[in-house]
Amino acid sequence: METSLGPHRQQPGAAAIGAALEAIAVYKSLPLGRERIDILKGVSLRIQHGELVAIIGPSGSGKSTLLGIIAGLDRPTQGQVLVDGVDITRASEGQLASIRNQKIGMVFQAFNLIPTLTAQENVEVPLYVGKHPGSPASRAQELLTLVGLGHRLGNKPNQLSGGEQQRVAVARALATNPAIIIMDEPTGNLDRANSENVLRMVRDLRASTGTTFIIATHDPTVAATCDRAITIVDGLIAGDATSARSAS
Repeated sequence: METSLGPHRQQPGAAAIGAALEAIAVYKSLPLGRERIDILKGVSLRIQHGELVAIIGPSGSGKSTLLGIIAGLDRPTQGQVLVDGVDITRASEGQLASIRNQKIGMVFQAFNLIPTLTAQENVEVPLYVGKHPGSPASRAQELLTLVGLGHRLGNKPNQLSGGEQQRVAVARALATNPAIIIMDEPTGNLDRANSENVLRMVRDLRASTGTTFIIATHDPTVAATCDRAITIVDGLIAGDATSARSAS
């Protein structure tokens, strides 16, 4: 299906100016009594436009903290994060809200759909914030068709399976043509069959739209479906490996 996916459309393998995401010497510490606990200890990474990257690590590794900082939901103690060339660590709260709406799509493990809205209305929601071209209804219909839910436009979340709700969440994340889409444990609430379907859909969307996907996971099987797997251990990057799938 041919679709107009906006200014961030980037075919995989094509040259891009700058990175979709860059973290430079990111530290995060929190007070614990009279001392401070170090959660991130100088994380640096660079993710190009059109990449599909897993950030993998065990509980307590700092993975969730890094995800929150990348998403503009938290601020580092020290360091920089650039999303599509914009330094989000120096942005005001108002600027951050605008950046998140325009450049960052989020897909949560619990889907976070609005239960009183239909699938189409859920996808439309971010399009009513800020300025976006075209009709929100048309855009939502286009994206739901792209993720295989063109026949479910009028269904509410409680009328959809877990896999279908995740697809709605992905369509909503794509709505504003973000530079990056961050998925937090996207298969955590799904059975094996639905997990495989969602991951296949993400790979297909990356191939057809050139969108950059970053998947946070503790599951090596999920990481193996990505181009790269960046491993976080004890607040540091312990590995950055290209997958056999990407190499082939």
